[in-house]
Amino acid sequence: MSRSLKKGPYVNKKLMEKISRMKAGDKNPIKIWDRSSVITPEMIGYVFAVYNGKDFIKVEAREEMVGHRLGEFSPTRKFIRHGGKMQRELEAKSKTEEKEGPVIAKVKA
Repeated sequence: MSRSLKKGPYVNKKLMEKISRMKAGDKNPIKIWDRSSVITPEMIGYVFAVYNGKDFIKVEAREEMVGHRLGEFSPTRKFIRHGGKMQRELEAKSKTEEKEGPVIAKVKA
């Protein structure tokens, strides 16, 4: 659910203070725990270290990110993969085919 238009986007005050103290284009990451802060045009070019509950993920703000929240670019869940025994067998088979090279079928004319 979006925030009311009359209130405007939520941006952490401390985050804006940190940005105002830094030079433009500075690549030192700004540590931020507030994932719900909206990316504003003033943030473009800065690098943020967004906390995802376990560690900090570096996010560089770009133009196309304006209006999105910082938390959208630092996932909190890690997808490993589906499968199991059958999936491992299929992956092992594909790896051996890659090592051997393409199989060329002989066609009788």
